[in-house]
Amino acid sequence: MCRRSRWAAGRNRPGSAGVPADMTTIGLIGSGNIGSTVARLAVAAGHDVVLSNSRGPQTLQDLVAELGPKARAATPAEAAAAGDIVVVTVPLRAYRDVPVEPLAGKVVIDTNNYYPERDGVFDALEDGSTTTGELLQQHLPQAHVVKGFNNIWFDHLRTLARPAGSADRSALPIAGDDPAAKRAVTEFFDSLGYDTVDAGPLAENWRAQRDTPVYVTPYGVFGELPGTPASAQVVREALAAAKPTAA
Repeated sequence: MCRRSRWAAGRNRPGSAGVPADMTTIGLIGSGNIGSTVARLAVAAGHDVVLSNSRGPQTLQDLVAELGPKARAATPAEAAAAGDIVVVTVPLRAYRDVPVEPLAGKVVIDTNNYYPERDGVFDALEDGSTTTGELLQQHLPQAHVVKGFNNIWFDHLRTLARPAGSADRSALPIAGDDPAAKRAVTEFFDSLGYDTVDAGPLAENWRAQRDTPVYVTPYGVFGELPGTPASAQVVREALAAAKPTAA
């Protein structure tokens, strides 16, 4: 788990559900569309962020400069070690490159989706015998993996964030096997401007994969802004409507 003292420390952000924004560091392994959007939301919420990618910290200097003093660039292993919560947002084909040792005991948010045309064919995903979240959990046996951020277009993620209690606040699904990790992710999402809907264990994260009812469309049309707020009830119903199929 993340460092208990940081989660137990000051509850000083209105509507933050207990995430001490000035005490929480978010590590990012991958800084593409989703990673950079999460970083922007996290900095806006008061978190520190440590960004990384496969090409090296020097390629992230423009993004770091944009984000300001609460952001820095590092290697994936350094971002993993620095984060209280670590977001893994790399193409699925690269999940085995995610550093293992520095993520032991940490809460890890997995944003991966499976696209065979990009990632190659994974037989265990094709036949439905496992899920993307379970693959990452198997790779990180001592981490606490929670699936999240994988069902929404990054520009909708950027624009639909709302303060706690807003009538038009959207929700995002999560799935994971560790209740404490899911609580930590729920608090983090709340600080970013989103409610959460618990889809169950990692074995159920297929309900939010591509081409399911909760994938992209509840938040509006892909490629078009502004998005459409999707309440927790809308997300809950979409998850329930998903049909088990091969990936």
